[in-house]
Amino acid sequence: MPIYEYRCKECGEEFEKFLRSMSASKDLCCPKCGSQSLAKVISLFGTARTSSGGLSLDSSCAPTGG
Repeated sequence: MPIYEYRCKECGEEFEKFLRSMSASKDLCCPKCGSQSLAKVISLFGTARTSSGGLSLDSSCAPTGG
């Protein structure tokens, strides 16, 4: 199942959700405030580019705070 990331438009909470399909997202609500006013967040992958344009081997899959 894919993991989708969302940000609540009311309180700013960011969270991830496992969904079988995007149609399942219609029933989503913020786990912090319960709002259904959500925005899908574009995920960053665990790769990084160096300043010279090469691929860094020090990349991390750790989530980035926001």
